Amino acid sequence: MTMELAKFKPLTVYTIFIAATPEKVWEALTRAEFSRKYFFGCAVEIEPRVGGALLVKAPDGSPHITGEVIEHDPPRKLTVSWNVDWPGLVERLGPTLVTYEIDPAGEAVRLTMRELHDRPLSDDILSGGRQGWPAILSSLKSLLETGKAPSIRMAPPQRMLDALKAMGIKTP
Repeated sequence: MTMELAKFKPLTVYTIFIAATPEKVWEALTRAEFSRKYFFGCAVEIEPRVGGALLVKAPDGSPHITGEVIEHDPPRKLTVSWNVDWPGLVERLGPTLVTYEIDPAGEAVRLTMRELHDRPLSDDILSGGRQGWPAILSSLKSLLETGKAPSIRMAPPQRMLDALKAMGIKTP
């Protein structure tokens, strides 16, 4: 994938601390059997190399998000392109990058997630990720610290769906 990475700016950033090792956090971020437990039932499959494929399967097994591994430095940093499979979305809003940085912090790990875009986007458009990422990361933390992730149910924010519809992007 050819992208001018310098054009991408973080529009959403979250940092959490998890009582786990960097290796356990890495494994949870990159293995389908873990992600199904904390990522709304979705399975994150990553081909573990730069240029490898990213595929996030919905609970029914259908492709939901596709992308490519941009940076792969286990267990410290993972950057992937992140393209939600809604017709016209990437063409209208541009590509998205998601970066996870894992840093030791005493008996814990500091996990920083950044959602980066190559253009400005409205708060309405960004509201989907800004609603979903805290739930995903909180569930990941709970899973790693207690062995159980809470079941969090939510729908995409209506303001995001309305903004996408106004741009001619079809959503499920």
